[in-house]
Amino acid sequence: MMKDKLKFDYDDGIKVVVADASHEKYVDEILATITDSAKKRGSGIASRTHEYLATKMKERKAVIALAGPEEEFAGFCYIESWGNKHYVANSGLIVKEKFRRHHLATRIKMMAFSLSRLRWPHAKLFGLTSQTAVMRINTALGYVPVAFSELTDDDAYWKGCGTPEDPHCINCDILARSGRKYCVCTGMLYDPAEHEGEPLPVELPEDVVKMAKEAAARNER
Repeated sequence: MMKDKLKFDYDDGIKVVVADASHEKYVDEILATITDSAKKRGSGIASRTHEYLATKMKERKAVIALAGPEEEFAGFCYIESWGNKHYVANSGLIVKEKFRRHHLATRIKMMAFSLSRLRWPHAKLFGLTSQTAVMRINTALGYVPVAFSELTDDDAYWKGCGTPEDPHCINCDILARSGRKYCVCTGMLYDPAEHEGEPLPVELPEDVVKMAKEAAARNER
């Protein structure tokens, strides 16, 4: 495994934490940052509402990076489960432009990955991305490129991409024309059955571990 290559020591004043209800005040800035980044890259991204991200925070299914004593928003990612919890996706990964070069995408992704593995220990983790940096992080975590047919068939997930009539991503017409077989994004999958006994890339706080394990025991979505 390449997880050791993702471990860094940081002393840059930026903390990466599992989000909660107190972080809802950052949601509008997060959504604006995601939209602005997609426009600059000329790529697509599934749209989400304020209420959707706020709910993810309240359910502790999101990770946020905050900088300095003022706790300025620096980065974000949220977690979704699909297909009756057989599949989990770490979605919406974004780093504010002024805070790049701090390995924040890697740090956020490692925490979201660790939280996902604890909360849904038997689920396959997957993602769709057109970003090379995200592909590199995923690969280091143990993801492999796969055909879309190996990802969740949960229609609710794919609705996030939209349709040509109701586009959420600028590339959704390609997905529709291909019959959901391919698009601009690359499908990537992490199968926990192939990584038994491997440690998590980051150690989560005790309260988060307790929460995640209790949710797993209750088989919560």
